[in-house]
Amino acid sequence: MIDKLEMFIALANERHFGRAATSVGVTQPSLSSAIRQLEDQLGVQLVFRGSRFQGLTPEGQRVLDWALKIVGDARTLREEMRALKRGLSGNLRIGVIPTALPVTARLTVQFLDRNPNVDLTLLSRTSYEILDGIDRLELDAGITYLDNEPLGRVTQVPLYREGYRLLVSETRPEAKLPSITWAEAATLPLCLLTGDMQNRRIINHHLTEAGAFAHARIESNSTLALISHVTTGKWVSIVAHTLGDMYTEGSGLKALPIVGAEERHIVGLIAAYREPYTPVLNALIEQARKVSWI
Repeated sequence: MIDKLEMFIALANERHFGRAATSVGVTQPSLSSAIRQLEDQLGVQLVFRGSRFQGLTPEGQRVLDWALKIVGDARTLREEMRALKRGLSGNLRIGVIPTALPVTARLTVQFLDRNPNVDLTLLSRTSYEILDGIDRLELDAGITYLDNEPLGRVTQVPLYREGYRLLVSETRPEAKLPSITWAEAATLPLCLLTGDMQNRRIINHHLTEAGAFAHARIESNSTLALISHVTTGKWVSIVAHTLGDMYTEGSGLKALPIVGAEERHIVGLIAAYREPYTPVLNALIEQARKVSWI
């Protein structure tokens, strides 16, 4: 039953029989057969079928909710038994908002030092993608904003407060200023993150509070792309202080404090609110509490 539920979850995530089969390492006929067997066992139709996957039935959506809980608990049980036998081992998949990537090592390095048989997969994701990935068991944890938009029922460990800087080339006249206001920043040639990024929504909020509107002629979901444009001297960007600190030393760039940006948003570790946690995830949560620098 557990194997069939895992295949059903894969199908719900991929929304394609072939891709779902590949993700769980079986053939497409084997996956299709497992889904039909699950339907027979439960006595309901789970999937609308045609020439291709057409979505879950209402009953299928309800079964998916149960499947996520049952499979999550089964994985926790397996990992706990493995930990009792072999110690902590395995792989943790962590989604990280782009602005937090420069400081993630403050948590991960100490965690890996204490747990030499654990591997980490760090994935750059938007805040929405992190929540969705945790819900669908595609991510074990996330590092994201805690206080700006609703998170739902998750475990939260605050890590740090994010401030904001205007990142400019030292060749620009603004580089000589000690600071700048949000309204002044809005008049400059800005390149910013795309609107699906929560950092961009936070920046837009601060600009609106200052009575300003910024038209960013360049948008990207990559902070590296923004910084590469700033280095030309033709563009500036508003970035999290974590990025400003990383890219200003010896780079020909300067990060100016933005006056009126005293409000700092909390970034932290989140995980699905499920107890008991897997031993490896529990160790990560405990390590996050130890290294929190708020």
